[in-house]
Amino acid sequence: MDRSGPSTPRLLLVEDEPASRLFLQAAAAALPAQVDTADRLSEAYALAKTHRYALWMVDANLPDGDGGALLRRLREHGLETPAIAHTAACDDSERRRLLADGFVDVAIKPLSAAAWQDAIRAALDGRCVPASPALPREPAGGAPVWDDQAATRALGGNPTHVAALRDLFLAELPAAREQVLAAARVHDHDRLRGALHKLRASAGFVGAARVDHAVQALQAMPDDDAALQGFVDATDQTFATPRAVRTA
Repeated sequence: MDRSGPSTPRLLLVEDEPASRLFLQAAAAALPAQVDTADRLSEAYALAKTHRYALWMVDANLPDGDGGALLRRLREHGLETPAIAHTAACDDSERRRLLADGFVDVAIKPLSAAAWQDAIRAALDGRCVPASPALPREPAGGAPVWDDQAATRALGGNPTHVAALRDLFLAELPAAREQVLAAARVHDHDRLRGALHKLRASAGFVGAARVDHAVQALQAMPDDDAALQGFVDATDQTFATPRAVRTA
């Protein structure tokens, strides 16, 4: 079994959404740390058994299962590495469930790089901390297509990183939108909930405010035609609006 070095911790990040994964990995690496990534539970399980990590950072909801199930399976295998969960679901019941599963902290996405790093440091130091706060969201009415202030705040004031993440977000958005629409057409609430959950986190990280608010509306009213049309309109407007970051 590999061991992380004495000065630079080796961390495992489990996240399937590309923009979120890139953000969380870069922020963790800046600690500094060596960060391995996995986008499926099966891959994460194999890595966790092969390498000795200082910390696991696990998405609560993944395409092939949930993070709590992964942690329970690893514990049954005899592995006691501390773990924090990250999720776009900010309700108390989700947090309680994840803590009951054995996670030492629950980070709510989207969150700033500094908040993510604080959560990692606390877990590495063995300190129990409150849930990491999500970035504040503007009221739903009149949300801009791109919220540059929120995005640059999340990424430590680096507009180059924001632009790169937005490119990745826009590349993934057509497939994410189709997943939402396909689930909504057949009223498959489980599939719809999963697709919206992933999209909400990545939209928050890149400051795609109009998509973010449309996702929240559809989460609240999954069978509402107006909410679904609002989601379609928000994604259309996001595709049509330049993603360049204003720095002044």
